[in-house]
Amino acid sequence: MHGTPHIVSDVMTRTVVALGRGATFKEIVKTMQQWRVSAMPVVEGETRVVGIVSEADLLPKEEFRDGDPDRHTQLRRLADLLKAGAVTAEELMSAPVVTVPEDATLAQAARIMALRKVKRLPVVDDAGVLRGIVSRADLLKVFLRSDEDIAAEVRETVVADLFPTRPEPIRVEVREGVVRLTGRIADTALVPVAARLVRAVEGVVDVECALTGPRRRPDLDPDLPDAASAAPPSEVTGTA
Repeated sequence: MHGTPHIVSDVMTRTVVALGRGATFKEIVKTMQQWRVSAMPVVEGETRVVGIVSEADLLPKEEFRDGDPDRHTQLRRLADLLKAGAVTAEELMSAPVVTVPEDATLAQAARIMALRKVKRLPVVDDAGVLRGIVSRADLLKVFLRSDEDIAAEVRETVVADLFPTRPEPIRVEVREGVVRLTGRIADTALVPVAARLVRAVEGVVDVECALTGPRRRPDLDPDLPDAASAAPPSEVTGTA
């Protein structure tokens, strides 16, 4: 379907810099600077992810470097104080680490990030082996799809399947990711279904569904007034 990315493996970064449990504090800082990353997974045996170290894990060492915290701070920020005294990746890392499988959908990955309040997720296979890393920015790549590509997918996977027969052609317009559907369909009960399916297409920002039912013909619908009786008295002419 036009190369639409649907799963994490489509957008993740595959070249990942990882740390061993024994990596030193200074080594971690140097590696982050060298590779311009703000977090790195910690692996065991060079493959299995056991934790993650981020800049936030390193900052307490600088924050508490020049003084002893008061009793209130000690009780409230015990975890940070422990990291302030850490010198290896094993002591600094957040564990157990939140990961995501390669075949997870982008929506599932986004949901995990939101619920767990993390900015990135190590991507692992069924054995927990590191395969890549996915960030918030990676998940937003789908919104870089062209309007033409989105429109083509909507026509082929929504309009063609949901409305195989229709009174008139359905027009699909996409501007800046906003999809607008116009035209007539046989069953207006399908309008909310169409809107939901279009919204599920990767890269869609919003949906404007202006689909209407078929034109009504008074001669075929006895409940509708005919043209003469529906016209105002001044417009009905004739001879006595």
